[in-house]
Amino acid sequence: MPRKHVNGKAARPPAERDSKVCPVCGLPFSWRRKWERDWDNVRYCSDRCRAAAKRQEQQRPS
Repeated sequence: MPRKHVNGKAARPPAERDSKVCPVCGLPFSWRRKWERDWDNVRYCSDRCRAAAKRQEQQRPS
């Protein structure tokens, strides 16, 4: 089965995409096209985990 081309590039199947582990929930998450330009800065798997990280940061005593 030929790969589909996305923006002139051959699309990679999900098993070959980059992945990271979310520091809040500990679950792995894969590269998504909406993160294409900013993948290096993506840290959390979802908005929920990003909000939880901010709540944890605010609750820490200084």
